[in-house]
Amino acid sequence: MTSHTLNELIAEGVRGRYILVRSDLNVPLDGSTVTDDGRIKASLPVLSKLTDAGARVLVTAHLGRPKGVPEDKYSLRPAVDRLTELAGFKVTLAADTVGDAAKAAAASLQDGEALVLENVRFDGRETSKDDAERGAFADEPGGHDR
Repeated sequence: MTSHTLNELIAEGVRGRYILVRSDLNVPLDGSTVTDDGRIKASLPVLSKLTDAGARVLVTAHLGRPKGVPEDKYSLRPAVDRLTELAGFKVTLAADTVGDAAKAAAASLQDGEALVLENVRFDGRETSKDDAERGAFADEPGGHDR
């Protein structure tokens, strides 16, 4: 696999391509309100460049320290709501990371749109100490394998 800078990748052409981006959306919350959106704002330049170039951007991120199962208090929904307010492109949230909801949401993604996959730490394999488990999670067919 060849490493590219963002500008090199865009110069090669990303229109219609799925691009997976790991973003830091681990923002402080007061209930469901983002109290400091600095990390969200820091992710915007990369996401905007990609969506402006017509990429279909899949964003993976975590929030908090859930124990490998979905918990409402660790949902990325508040971060995605704030990202949607700040972004100049369409942003949606998938209900899962690699399951049917992510696959369906990724399949409906249009050029220049972004899909945030639900908290990657809702799957215990993401933080597993076992290389095989982490590898299986990375290889999982989902919204990111297009």
